[in-house]
Amino acid sequence: MKTIGISEFKAGCIQILKDVQRTREPLVVTHRGRPLARIEPVPEVGRKVLGSLRHMGEIRTDLLTVDFTDEWEMCQD
Repeated sequence: MKTIGISEFKAGCIQILKDVQRTREPLVVTHRGRPLARIEPVPEVGRKVLGSLRHMGEIRTDLLTVDFTDEWEMCQD
């Protein structure tokens, strides 16, 4: 696992965080040679789950036009 000193992390924080996100590899920030924090990318679960079933369904009717004729006739009796 890659390590980086706290001074170097402070100087390039934004770019370092972007690199962690891009490479998907965690990073340990050290202070005086001792581990201080671990930075790891957030899992991208949301995108995969949300769109994973998009090709599995089919719309067979017009969702905006509803015909209540049969229901109306049942209520009239």
